[in-house]
Amino acid sequence: MERVVITGGTGFLGSNLAKGLIKAGRDVTLIAKPASHFEGNLKDLGIEIEPINGDIKDYEFISGALKGCDTLYHFAAEVGNVSTMHGSKGAALSVMQTNMMIDMNIFRACAANGVSKIIYPSSAAVYPTGGRPEDARPFREEDADVNVNPEGGYGWAKYIAEKELGFLSDIKVGIARIFHTYGRNISLSKERSQVMASLMRKAILYPSEGFTVWGDGTQRRGFVYVEDLVDALLKLDAYVDKKESLIVNIGSNQEITVAELAKEIVRISGKQINIQFDTSKPSGSLVRQPNLEKIGRTLGWKPTTEIRTGLETTYRWASSRLAEGGSKSNTIST
Repeated sequence: MERVVITGGTGFLGSNLAKGLIKAGRDVTLIAKPASHFEGNLKDLGIEIEPINGDIKDYEFISGALKGCDTLYHFAAEVGNVSTMHGSKGAALSVMQTNMMIDMNIFRACAANGVSKIIYPSSAAVYPTGGRPEDARPFREEDADVNVNPEGGYGWAKYIAEKELGFLSDIKVGIARIFHTYGRNISLSKERSQVMASLMRKAILYPSEGFTVWGDGTQRRGFVYVEDLVDALLKLDAYVDKKESLIVNIGSNQEITVAELAKEIVRISGKQINIQFDTSKPSGSLVRQPNLEKIGRTLGWKPTTEIRTGLETTYRWASSRLAEGGSKSNTIST
């Protein structure tokens, strides 16, 4: 049977992906860093796999772990929130350097071990930043190579990784440019959570933690539910296996402003919360919306989970996780 390996296999996306692959009857191996806070994610999803633990920045370790691997889902990365993206040059540089080191080791090990296929989670951050609001439009896949200006060190690392993958010979590659994703096992860490998880944590812990939105709330986002994302990844895997390498956006064009998102989370919480906005904080790009024409045409995929349904399900899970003291985050996990 084909052996499928997932790096970052205990993280948010990795654990949900593992569940989807196991359900599809695939032979799955997980790789995670030692003493991962996120190993509870596997239990949460009913996954009974013991991960291979090690430092993926160590080439000898990852090369050994990938022996016999047919398909690699490379989901291990140093990720973070808008502060990591825009908070300081030092933070951006650290994220860029760490991810480039991880990717370099992984890609070298794949070539050395004869891995036949890589599914790589790129990011909306590869798309150009700095456009005027009136120029905002859904990003098409070809837009990443026009006026190249990825978002922060994280975006640059993802952009460079895409180019590296393009130079690999004899390995089929599926690149998923993933936009904002949410659902069970999303990081609720105060240091690392992104906008939706951050607002959920603040609402759940309110009033012990204040409910402050970074920016003025006009930023517009499309959020894709993690189960829809996994469905798209499995379709990408099957397409690449039978046809050719492919780059696609995966996300939602069901748009919502951050202010609207905050109001919806407050509604779900059932609490009387006075929403505060802090315009001194970094708030990211005004718009991050994918054009989904290509993925619809090639893979026949579109998101199906309505934002209100997904929010309510995720909020219930987050309340349970925080009640168990599970707000810590493993930073090596996409």
